[in-house]
Amino acid sequence: MDLLSDIIAVMRTGRPSASWARVASPWSYRFAPYDGAGFHVVVRGSGWLLMDDGDPVQLGPGDVVLLPAGHGHVLAESRNAGDPVPFEHAVPDETGNVELLCGKYRLDRRRTHPLLATLPNVLHLPAHAGDHGRLRAALGLLAAETTNPRPGRDAALAGLLDLLLVYLVRAWFDDHEDLGWPRALRDRAITAVLEAMHAAPDKPWRIEDLAAAAGLSRTTLTRRFTDLVGQAPMTYLTHWRMTLAARLLRDTDLGLEPVARRVGYASPFAFSHAFKREFGVAPGQYRSLDA
Repeated sequence: MDLLSDIIAVMRTGRPSASWARVASPWSYRFAPYDGAGFHVVVRGSGWLLMDDGDPVQLGPGDVVLLPAGHGHVLAESRNAGDPVPFEHAVPDETGNVELLCGKYRLDRRRTHPLLATLPNVLHLPAHAGDHGRLRAALGLLAAETTNPRPGRDAALAGLLDLLLVYLVRAWFDDHEDLGWPRALRDRAITAVLEAMHAAPDKPWRIEDLAAAAGLSRTTLTRRFTDLVGQAPMTYLTHWRMTLAARLLRDTDLGLEPVARRVGYASPFAFSHAFKREFGVAPGQYRSLDA
């Protein structure tokens, strides 16, 4: 069970997108708040990321930024952005000396996973920081597909964008090994418990079963799991089950009973009660929000 892939797959909706632009001075572009995560790569040149609510970030050639919460921001050549125009209205200029690669992923913000919630509002990876060779290789391939369209481009872009998101999160984890979720994914006992939950969310798990999977006592498991993951084991299990249920309601036509069974509830009534407690609406109402 690949935990990070499983989490991203459940949170993602729709297809990712990316666009490349060469711009000339003066340039300043606004990116509206987005229900997902956005990223920028300064392929050539330099500039500034100006957050609507946060400190400015200076960007050099090869720098990458990921905005996991999709906050509104401006990308500009200087801190004095002037009057930025929407990036969708950007006019490419072949004489420009700045090249930007910008993209976004749509995420279901109604149920943010605690792993993704640990990421900062701005994840900045300078070109010179760390040893992230695979990330750099993916960026090179992505830039090539964006700037030189060839047959199969859409399929290639979708795969490369998925790969880029995983590599960005991995890179941040590698650089912040002392934090909760990065530590949790290196802790064999805690990883064993998480993998068990993710592999079989329909199983009638008890804390005793999870402790056995970890090879720990119930007390030790609860303390260590809570410290690293930010939730007690059974609380996380309920959160994950409800996240899966929300995806099934959103993406399938399954009835209430099969959805309940897939996430470990013996009856639609018990499932509906748990779902409403978590989301504030009944499953049928939740499904209608996406209709």
